[in-house]
Amino acid sequence: MWYLRPRCSGGAGVIQTATGLRLIRPPGPADRYRNAQLDDFGRRPGPARALWPPFTLRLRARASHPVTQLIGTAGFGLWSYPWAWPPRMPQAIWFFFGAAPHDMPLAMGIPGHGWKAAIIDTGRPAALTWLPLAPLIVPLLNLPPIYRRLWPSIQHAAGIAEAIVPQDIAQWHDYEIRWGVSESELLVDGQPILRAPSPRGPLSLVIWIDNQYAIVRPTCRLGWGVRACTEAQWLEVVL
Repeated sequence: MWYLRPRCSGGAGVIQTATGLRLIRPPGPADRYRNAQLDDFGRRPGPARALWPPFTLRLRARASHPVTQLIGTAGFGLWSYPWAWPPRMPQAIWFFFGAAPHDMPLAMGIPGHGWKAAIIDTGRPAALTWLPLAPLIVPLLNLPPIYRRLWPSIQHAAGIAEAIVPQDIAQWHDYEIRWGVSESELLVDGQPILRAPSPRGPLSLVIWIDNQYAIVRPTCRLGWGVRACTEAQWLEVVL
């Protein structure tokens, strides 16, 4: 059973189409956050984050524009809704798009923006052991040789895995997220894109398109903002 309900802002919305649902982010200046979102946070019986592995999400999706023209971020999958109550460290297994200047290069060798399959679990005990060392390590990560030496261990501890999705986001494709107890897999049109250790639960379902960008670099360069858009953009899904 689907428990998804709209959670929209800035004039964005969700409409029913002949085959599914279209999440529409309207045009406008960079004066506010505009987000069209469907999620099940607090919608299911029991805890607000109610999903545990094994769990499989299958849907068909397309966007209004290719990756070179989309603004903001968009995607679908499962996440920890980290700033909701009770707060959680970021955890996710999803298909995620971010348009420059969005920049989150969390996996070595993978750009910080673009159309990606991704897994992250920063709440792991192994990841938390690195926190007391952050004041010392973060400045050192600005040095390329030290970054190349240290970051793979940090990435592994935080359960970070990413892969570029080569399929055109503006064309219909079948997406599948197989969230397993110990290992998970993300597939497009039946073809594996990413396989990695699973994030822990519980998690929530989310589908969205917005006009924001975030900058989160291992060197502790941080930033956030919203983008202007001259025309409506949307993400359409068939569940």
